[in-house]
Amino acid sequence: MDISLLPFIVVLLIVGVCSGLIAGLFGIGGGIITVPALYYVLTGVGYGEHAMHVAVGTSLMVIVATSLRSVAAHAEKEAVDFGVLRNWQPWSVAGSLTGAAMSDFAPSRVLTGLFGAVALLVSAQFFVGRPDWRLASDMPGQTLRGLLGGLIGVLSSLMGIGGGVFGVTLMTMCGRTMHSAVATAAGVGVAIGLPGAIGFMIAGLGETGRAPFSLGYVNFAAFVILAGAAMFLAPVGANLAHSLEARRLRQVFAIGLLIMALNMLRNVIAD
Repeated sequence: MDISLLPFIVVLLIVGVCSGLIAGLFGIGGGIITVPALYYVLTGVGYGEHAMHVAVGTSLMVIVATSLRSVAAHAEKEAVDFGVLRNWQPWSVAGSLTGAAMSDFAPSRVLTGLFGAVALLVSAQFFVGRPDWRLASDMPGQTLRGLLGGLIGVLSSLMGIGGGVFGVTLMTMCGRTMHSAVATAAGVGVAIGLPGAIGFMIAGLGETGRAPFSLGYVNFAAFVILAGAAMFLAPVGANLAHSLEARRLRQVFAIGLLIMALNMLRNVIAD
């Protein structure tokens, strides 16, 4: 089946719009929407053999574009902690490359289950956890903070997300406000997305059964459509984030994660 069919393009445009809003609103790069949506679309049009790997790799490429737009919009509000970002970047890059290398040995079902399980745990923490509960009053020192940034890079690369899910959780549990955490986490996506996407391209070289216009596990037809739509909406989401109270922002974030996580886990069980 030809990947350029109109329904495929329309669905990707809708996904791109949603992922752009999510990227700006929650600082999470949009992968939380892009990965499951791409997985279902690719499976539906007959390219299910490597659907999860391609969904993750393509999502990482899209995250580069959406994160750049999102963090720029948040920076205009002076909400980004660039000190944390500078400390996280080299560790996140190393972690992202490690995750991409590990993905080549992980079955699609494992990646799908990991994605759903981690998202479910994070959703529970944001939805039922006490907003005033903290691990610490401030972010840890540079060494521990860097190691955590590397771990975020590994998990995010494996899941095809920009690191914001983990970054927002960590920063809010270390005394930062929800708005500051969302704004800063938006910038982690570039350090994770680009090396991760390159790693997925390399890992998928020579694999058969992939959709047309794919380089390794990255599909550039989907990337162009998703990134083009998402980049226009990321600033809108960022502006919306600053207009919402922190408690409401936490609740919306948790509900969205819960819906996505349950869908992905249902798919793993059904297989």
